[in-house]
Amino acid sequence: MPELLAAPAARPVVVTAIDAVTACGRGTAALAEAVFTGADSFSEVDRFDVSARRTTRAAQLPGTPDLAAELRAVVRGAITAAGLTDEQLVDTPLMFAGTPDRAAARPGGAERPELRAGALAAALAADTGLNGVLRTYTTACVAASTAVADAAALISTGRLDRVVVAAGYFLEADRFTLFDSARALAADGRLRPFSTGRQGMVLGDAAVAVVLEAEPAATGRGREPLARLAGWGRAGDAYHVSQPHPEGLGLARAVGAALRRAALAAEELDYVNAHGTGTTASDTAESAGLHRALGAQVAARVPVSSSKSVHGHCLEASGLVELAVSVLALNEGRLPVNGGDYLPDPDCPLTVVDRPLSAPLRHVLSVNSAFGGANTALVVSR
Repeated sequence: MPELLAAPAARPVVVTAIDAVTACGRGTAALAEAVFTGADSFSEVDRFDVSARRTTRAAQLPGTPDLAAELRAVVRGAITAAGLTDEQLVDTPLMFAGTPDRAAARPGGAERPELRAGALAAALAADTGLNGVLRTYTTACVAASTAVADAAALISTGRLDRVVVAAGYFLEADRFTLFDSARALAADGRLRPFSTGRQGMVLGDAAVAVVLEAEPAATGRGREPLARLAGWGRAGDAYHVSQPHPEGLGLARAVGAALRRAALAAEELDYVNAHGTGTTASDTAESAGLHRALGAQVAARVPVSSSKSVHGHCLEASGLVELAVSVLALNEGRLPVNGGDYLPDPDCPLTVVDRPLSAPLRHVLSVNSAFGGANTALVVSR
């Protein structure tokens, strides 16, 4: 069990609004309905030709949605839900997680430079009236959760009162082909985290926005927070460019840092929203990392699931989708279901949530990992 060495943050950080669009539907209610029932959103890819691919399924919105337009919609939705005025937006920063790849800038084959992460973030800030500092994060599957951690650090230390964090990834042919060629995608089109026979991940669409604020700033204007962002941690293991450390060392350090910042013992966690990509090496390493960070007894009993099994792996946006899921779980007292016909794997000795369950939740841990050995951990509390 990690030793509790750090005091809570100087100023509590809270989540005051969330908006999201995923393959589960528009809004957080659609996302909640899907993850709490375990009904996945996977279908045959029709956005581009997959006839030559091993994998032909993904979690996609219908038609050819425009990422920039969907991001504007969710940022405006979160701002409205948070009750922020134009005056309050003037100094509010935007922290955006997206991809720098040229692939994302040509979703229909033609180059669209405005969809590169930096240009997309600048336009998004201008279109939504967010005139504070602008940061862009492109650190793969921890991009969004890293942005959340940075925002929380700036708020907790008194440098900012609030930050809007946004993230987006929509399925496109280039990275689909890349992951398929690397045999990282599930050939059977099912994402089955921590399950015997799992074959890999399934990609998914997502555009998400979250408003983080200092608790005094939120309550001072009469807003009731959705949750408190109690802790955050980051760590790298520098083990391999595309493989996690088999013992989950970096993940364990990130979790330990988040728990220390939250001043929580591992035993106080009520649920873990795992990274859970459905790949053999990643899930096994994550299980080992959770055991290392939480202790064998806690890791073996605390409920664990990966909501990616329902909404797909949303790459740079994953951390923000899963933060939203964690907050929804806290507020509704329901556990996200690990979908995909779970069959226990002795190499992943975890208590996996394989059916709809309700439970009183006070503290939830959400973890993410990425290529290059990067790891993040976020703790949200009631």
